[in-house]
Amino acid sequence: MATRVIIYDCDGVLIDSRQSNEAFYNHILARFGLPAMDPQQLEVVHVSTSEQAIDYLFAGTPFRGEAQAYQRGVDNRPFITLLRLEPHVRETLIKLRPTYSTAIATNRGRSLLPILRHLGLEGLFDLTVTSYQVLRPKPHPECLLKILGHFRLDPEEALYIGDSEVDRLVSLKAGVPFVAYKNPWLKACYHLKDHLELLQFLGKDEEG
Repeated sequence: MATRVIIYDCDGVLIDSRQSNEAFYNHILARFGLPAMDPQQLEVVHVSTSEQAIDYLFAGTPFRGEAQAYQRGVDNRPFITLLRLEPHVRETLIKLRPTYSTAIATNRGRSLLPILRHLGLEGLFDLTVTSYQVLRPKPHPECLLKILGHFRLDPEEALYIGDSEVDRLVSLKAGVPFVAYKNPWLKACYHLKDHLELLQFLGKDEEG
């Protein structure tokens, strides 16, 4: 069955957000007098929703409720400036369209659209599904099922590009073929080191 929609995770796939996420959550921890994250904590929050990250970081403290309220009001703009676009993302998206529909399924929330505007990706996706638009964020497959329903497609007509075990599990649960980005240890139907390699996988002429 032919692929008709390419679905992307955001963090670690479209953008290098590790520095931004580290600064954001360390800012919140410092606000409540707690130490900065260690590398293991950063790995966890990197694939979590903001609510999940705060619950994890503030577990066992008396500040969890206050921290949740605080993170919802934090100005994201200083942290968005720390984001970096992964190489060849924009070029690949332009070449994919209009042959393929494109979408994002992410555990990010309100910050996604400002990020797309900041990095010049606005208008290159037909649909975006954030943690604010589902009842059950990843690793539940609701985000992918929502996208399949929107385009009226079978799972085999989509690809999901992710970089984590959470992404692999989401694809598996939704029945969508999984493409791993910069993570050769994940089980996937294809592994990408660069976004332009997706065009080769799809059999698309890079010069077209």
